[in-house]
Amino acid sequence: MSTKSLRVVSLLPSATELVAEVGAADWLVGRSHECDFPAGLEGLPGLTRPRLEMPRASGDIDRVVREILKDALTVYELDVDVLESLEPDVIVTQDLCDVCAVSLDDVRAALKQMAKRDVEVVSLAPTELHHVWADVRQVGRALGRAEEGEAAARRLEARVAAIAERSAAVGTRPSVLTVEWVDPVMIGGTWMPELVAAAGGAALVTQPGQHAPTLELEALAELDPDVVLIKPCGFELERTLEERELLRSKLPWDQWRAVREGRVFAADGNAYFNRSGPRLVESLEILAACVHPAEFGDFVTRHRGSVVRLDAGLNARPLEG
Repeated sequence: MSTKSLRVVSLLPSATELVAEVGAADWLVGRSHECDFPAGLEGLPGLTRPRLEMPRASGDIDRVVREILKDALTVYELDVDVLESLEPDVIVTQDLCDVCAVSLDDVRAALKQMAKRDVEVVSLAPTELHHVWADVRQVGRALGRAEEGEAAARRLEARVAAIAERSAAVGTRPSVLTVEWVDPVMIGGTWMPELVAAAGGAALVTQPGQHAPTLELEALAELDPDVVLIKPCGFELERTLEERELLRSKLPWDQWRAVREGRVFAADGNAYFNRSGPRLVESLEILAACVHPAEFGDFVTRHRGSVVRLDAGLNARPLEG
């Protein structure tokens, strides 16, 4: 256990959650503009901002982001002056997705400008579940809290294993399609196939570790999933429901059995599923409640506020066991 607190900056929401998971939330002195969990971070200086003001519609967001990347620019900017004023000992960032947070190159460039040079940079790039648990341990070691990191990782691994054991006893494995973005339609990759398997389903389209592919309507029409989960990255449930009419045109809505049988779900994609942190376990609980609601009634009750069932008329109804 570390006896000395460090000054920690997190430039990624999931990294902030990892810092808190190893018991060092009080050491945070700065955060990204998207870090919103755990509660109490509101007073910390925000160090990042979008390069351009983002529109609200998912299709417009996709177009703006693609234009920025086409011009070889980053989506987010880092406030170097504020970063320097915070005098961090450790910066936790990522080297996985240019759309998720500031780039590692920008962080390194910022450090070259700063007078304080003895800053440890912890860069995370998880694509599978075991990488996420390794990140818990890595953050713990970087903060001098290796024991806490190991204990937290083991705790999270055990929770996932317990859910997988429960789902394995069900006996049926419905096919599951997870949608990470609606316009255009992107299919959940990275750790999502593993979560689907642990929830007692069979993931369609992607394999563990694969980045999210974009599928056109013709390719989607060749699928006939038993369960569909809509959880756009960065969108809270209410914002996803604002765009629910898009599902009629972007998905083969009138063809899929899951639509006819009322097994399409929309979930909070900001808090869950898309952040490579501790709440992937809660994400698994939500997924298990969607795939096998009768067998996971406890999770249905626990997460009723974070997921809804969409009927064929796109009406949102509470999740029921």
